[in-house]
Parts: sequence; structure tokens; C-alpha cells
Amino acid sequence: MENKDDLGRKFSQGGEAELAEVIEQYGSRIFRYCFNTVCDYHAAEDITQQALIKAYKNRKSFRADATLSTWLYRIAYNCCIDYIRKRRFFLPLFEVKETSYASDAAEEEFSPDVIEALLRLTPKERAVVYGRIIEEKSYSELAKISNISEVALRKRYTRAKQKLANALRSSDIIKGRLQNETV
Repeated sequence: MENKDDLGRKFSQGGEAELAEVIEQYGSRIFRYCFNTVCDYHAAEDITQQALIKAYKNRKSFRADATLSTWLYRIAYNCCIDYIRKRRFFLPLFEVKETSYASDAAEEEFSPDVIEALLRLTPKERAVVYGRIIEEKSYSELAKISNISEVALRKRYTRAKQKLANALRSSDIIKGRLQNETV
């Protein structure tokens, strides 16, 4: 497997073969990121395709001082936020299905309580929580993806974690688990 920096350089100067390589390496991760940000399976598929098409069309603007991963996630993040701005509605509970993106990687399965708690977060908060906890991205990388300062991102993450914890505490099942543990 090639060095990721080499793939970024090749992608910025290449064509469809390099696009196929980028899709193979990053497609499922970008899909999961979009899916966990917008919480809509079909929209995540569309947004992933849109982000990869934008990346391909703008590949010559990719700068070597950034990682390809960060650049792709940034495009996906912007596509997700654009989608949410256009929709302006409360995002529905989602259902995980098999696709070419989802089948390439093990899907995280969340309990209904966790899904409900995640839906109480804003899409920007979900994006940072998903990026930090599931994707294990650094604060500096997430700040670049979100186009905010690292300090602002840390504050957003802290608020999102607190909001998530409060939502989980208010869940009936979590309350029941806590009561059973104290008995």
C-alpha cells in the first residue's frame, strides 16, 4: 500500500484511476462520517458522492501542506452542512443498511437510546463527537475540517459531550440501569 501523502500528490495530478484509489481508501470512512453527521442513510450516500465528485473536480487545488484525509473530510463536512442548511428540519432516526460503502467496513451499532441522545446534538456537534470518538481524530485535524480554531473546537466537543451525557442520563433505560446498579 502506498504512502497516503503519495496518494494525495498522485490524486491532485491524476485522473479516474487515482479517484478510484481514493474511493477505495476513503469512501467508506467518508460515508460513515456523513451518515453520523446528517443521520440519514440515503442523504449520506448522496453527500458522499457529492463530496468525492467535488474533490475530484477540485483536485488541482489540493495542497501538499494538508493531508488528503483532512482535505476530503473538510469537503464532506461542508457538503453535510450545506445539506442541513437546505433541509432545515429535525433529522429522523436512521436505519443502517448494506451498501458498497457500508459493507466495506464494520458498522458501529448504537442502541436506540444512544441514537436518540445523538439526535439531540446539532449536526456540527455530532460531527465533532463522531470524529473525536469513533474516527479518533486529533483536535487539530478536526479544527481544520471544521474550519474553526482548536480552542473553539475543544469547547464545542466539551459542550457536546456534556449534552450527550445529560441526554443519556435522562433516558429511561439508562435510569433503569443506574437504579439496578444501586440496589
